[in-house]
Amino acid sequence: MKLILTTAVDKLGIAGDIVDVRPGYGRNFLLPQRRAIAWTRGAEKQIAGITRARDARQIRGIDHAGEVRTQLEGLSVKVKARAGASGTLFGAVTHAGLALAVKAAGGPAIDKRSIEVSKPIKTLGTHVIAIKLHDAVTAHIPVEVVAA
Repeated sequence: MKLILTTAVDKLGIAGDIVDVRPGYGRNFLLPQRRAIAWTRGAEKQIAGITRARDARQIRGIDHAGEVRTQLEGLSVKVKARAGASGTLFGAVTHAGLALAVKAAGGPAIDKRSIEVSKPIKTLGTHVIAIKLHDAVTAHIPVEVVAA
């Protein structure tokens, strides 16, 4: 089954790639999760649009990723969240919230899907998050969670 990826899928490809997968994987996972669309001859314009959008926000090579990493690691990121008296949060800090906090701290706009957290952030204090900028470059940023 030929599909066009709309987002990056581990060990398969990035947005805009045309991939050939087994029918069950495409029908039961990629299409319902909206990670891919069915390939047709008229889909070439969609591929061009996806690749243009990807190139506009993508890190351009390892050198550029290194520059962005040094910029990110120099930031002081604070996230405000509602917390109880014991210091536990009412819920957890989301990846989207972390991406907004990095942008508010003066960093570049990053995709929430590139943020990796080892375990959910559910307490006040300082936590370390990883942002995958390139296959070989990952930035580790301390994030301070404070009560709102």
